[in-house]
Formats: sequence, C-alpha cells, structure tokens
Amino acid sequence: MEVNPGYKQTEVGVIPEDWDVSPIGELCSCFSGGTPSTSNPRYYGGDIPWITSGDLNSVRIKEVEGRITGEGLANSAAKMINEGTLMLALYGATAGVSAVSEIRAAINQAILAILPKRLGTEFLFQYLRLRKDSYISTFTQGGQPNFSGEIVKSFIIPIPPTKAEQQAIAEALSDADALIESLEQLLIKKRHLKQGAMQDLIREKPRDKVRLLREVSSLKGRIGWQGLKQTEFTGDEDEPFLITGMNFKDGAIRWGEVYHIPEARYEMAPDIQLQPEDVLMTKDGTIGKVLYIDSIPFPGKASLNSHLLLFRPFRGSYNSKYLYYQLGSQRFKDFIELSKSGTTFFGLSQAAVGTYPVLLPPMEEQARIAGTLSDMEAEIAALEEKLTKARQVKQGMMQELLTGRIRLV
Repeated sequence: MEVNPGYKQTEVGVIPEDWDVSPIGELCSCFSGGTPSTSNPRYYGGDIPWITSGDLNSVRIKEVEGRITGEGLANSAAKMINEGTLMLALYGATAGVSAVSEIRAAINQAILAILPKRLGTEFLFQYLRLRKDSYISTFTQGGQPNFSGEIVKSFIIPIPPTKAEQQAIAEALSDADALIESLEQLLIKKRHLKQGAMQDLIREKPRDKVRLLREVSSLKGRIGWQGLKQTEFTGDEDEPFLITGMNFKDGAIRWGEVYHIPEARYEMAPDIQLQPEDVLMTKDGTIGKVLYIDSIPFPGKASLNSHLLLFRPFRGSYNSKYLYYQLGSQRFKDFIELSKSGTTFFGLSQAAVGTYPVLLPPMEEQARIAGTLSDMEAEIAALEEKLTKARQVKQGMMQELLTGRIRLV
C-alpha cells in the first residue's frame, strides 16, 4: 500500500513520520489487585471504594457500590489506586474495556492499573478505547477475551513527538466525551420525567370510567399461525410485512428488519391486517412490549405473528395513542405480573388481557394525555438522534486524531 509523503507504515498502521511507536510495557508501569476473602465479613462494608471489572462500563468512574475495610485491604492482594488512574479490564464480560477513576479506590484482580511515564494518561486512554475491538478479536479464547498484564504490556502505542500534541488530542477527545456524557445525562433525566408524567397522568381520577378492556376493544391474534411456517418468510419488499416482537424498539418498528410473507398468506387473516393507529403488544416471552402503528411503509400492508395481540377500539371507545401509553404504564405492568402464567416460559392469555380494567377519562382528556406524552417522546427521540451523531463524530475524531491523519499542533 502506498504511503503518503510525511507518513510511515508501522505495526499500528500508517502514522506521521515524526511519531514513534512503543509497547505499553516500556511506556507505563502496570499492576493489578485482588479480592479480600469473602468468608470474612470484617473485610467488607467499610469506607474504601472497591472497583471491579463490571464497574468499568462507566467511562469515568465517580462512584461504585463495592466497599471494603482497611482490614480487608491489608489482608488481601487488593491494591489502592489514586484519582486519575487508567484501568483496563483483563477478563470477564468487560474484558478490554478501559476507564479512568475519578476516585481513590482499591481494585481487584480483574483490573490492570496503567500508570503512564512517557505518555499522557488521557491520550493512552483514548487510544485504548479506539483499539478495543481489535484487541478483543486478537486475544479472544474460548468465546471470551482473556487478557493478562503481560499481554496488555505488549500492546503497541503510537506516540506523538511532544507532550503539547498529545495534550491537544486528548483535550479535543475529552471535550467530545463531555458532550456525549451531558447528552446521556439529559436523556436519563428526560426519560425519568416521562415516567413520572405517565405515573401522574395515567392514574384513576374522579371523571374516569373503568371498563374491562374486552368491553371497549377488539383483541385479535394469529390463530395457530394458520399453518404459516417460517420457511414461508421472505425478503421480498413488494410483499406484506410480518411483524414480530423482535421488531419492537422503544414503541416503534424497525421496518428495515421486518420479514415479509406472501400476499395470499396476508389475505388469509383479515382480522389482523394492520392499520394506522393500531396498538400491538407481545403476549409471550418478553411480555408487555407495546407498539403504536403510526403508518405502514410500502407496500402499505402488514400482519402479525402468533406472539402478538392487536387492539382496536369499538366505535371510537378510546384514543388509541392513549391506550398505547396506558399499556406501557406501571399500572398495566403490575397487572401483567398478577396475570401471567407459566414456569420457564411466561405467557399472557388473550382472555387474561381482556380482564384488564382500563382507565377511560373523557375523550378530550385522553387526547391531551396522549399529546403530552407524545411530545415528550419526540423530545427524547431528538436527543437520542443527537447523541448518536455525537458518538459518530467522536469515533471519527478518534480515527483521525489518534493516528495523526489530522494534526492539531
């Protein structure tokens, strides 16, 4: 492969000519911790934060649940780390994940503390995040990556020639992280606000009527699949859609992932031919996932599989969007817990769903509630899109800055 002037080919790919490469073991000191004996209760519940590999899912660790005592620290291989320490998970579900501790804490044996000597901590942290998937694919054994301190020390790292350039790269990427974190926190807040609004709006009030769901709504499902087999599913986009619970995501359908079925199969079950404003719910497996049909893309036809129920109002007896939100409320979730059956595979029968006592405020109130919650959902969706774009931009920045394709100094 031809390398552009001013760049060179190295073990980590093409980098600027004035950059160097070196293994982590030559750039940093590294150590891991240990676990106090779980048979001694005096070792736990103290005031020393204890970081385990599962905690590294947080990019910046500000708090952890685990606590050990000074006695537990003294009588185990657990090691203390200072604020600002870079860590990497050696094994387990988070193997290869790195994080920076913002607290003084002890670490267990599944974590490697990395203390740079000739490289900025933040630069190294960002580079480890960039290469995580590559490391995992290289060192996966037995289905799960399993690193060791020696393996991590062998990782080759590109090194910008000056501390100023390392710092400029690190600051640009840290700013991107800060934006992502602020959007994540705002999303959490907005989701909590929506949940609180649902609790407040969907509760029994003096003017509400309470009716059994079967009295105000049709409940339809595919009866025994009408002999429909999975071998009949097709990817032909001219044929009708077949909706499954796997296609639900946050109350919407991922239409691009939906299978299709032959037109003749669609016509066999007219009761479950979907329409805009229909409400769907999963009744097996992951029970109670709900979906509101805004519209059906080309070819404008869709049916459903045997694990779903379709709700449609009798003679305008309720606002469909309002019912969608009520079926997503804690009130209905509590009803599911009382009504589901099964031991290893839970299900909710159509008859049981029909006995749900649905709250029916006046129609104008239903529309107002649906509108309020829909506006909140739209705001959350816009934030989610903004967060997705911010993560994409950050990933692109990492690829450009950490390999020297773009120079900041």
